Amino acid sequence: MEAGRIRVVVAKPGLDGHDRGVKVVARALRDAGMEVIYTGLHQTPEQIVQAAVQEDAAAIGLSILSGAHMTLFARLFEVLREQGAEDIVVFGGGIIPDADIPELEKMGVARIFTPGATTQEIVDWVRSAVPAAV
Repeated sequence: MEAGRIRVVVAKPGLDGHDRGVKVVARALRDAGMEVIYTGLHQTPEQIVQAAVQEDAAAIGLSILSGAHMTLFARLFEVLREQGAEDIVVFGGGIIPDADIPELEKMGVARIFTPGATTQEIVDWVRSAVPAAV
């Protein structure tokens, strides 16, 4: 891993098959100089955490449009705790009601990007919130 680069796992958990947005975000992060590992569609929280741990990622970004965000984020945090990987920054985006965001933040989600967020806004936030590799 190149020193000074942020390493991010970007994932599409659950049954949601709409991946255009997550691919746009993954490319924007990559174009901004980050190392991005995109795990693909239909990933379980266990698979996502396993990838993040194996890749020594500093962050996990989830894209969820299915409405299962509360369950998927909760399980992701359970698996992170089980793996001793609570230091990985978790953020997300997609179709997530504003009313659910405070509960997600209580779970530990560092940031939720809702429709209308620009790729530059996401890149800037990741740069400011996620530690680079040393």
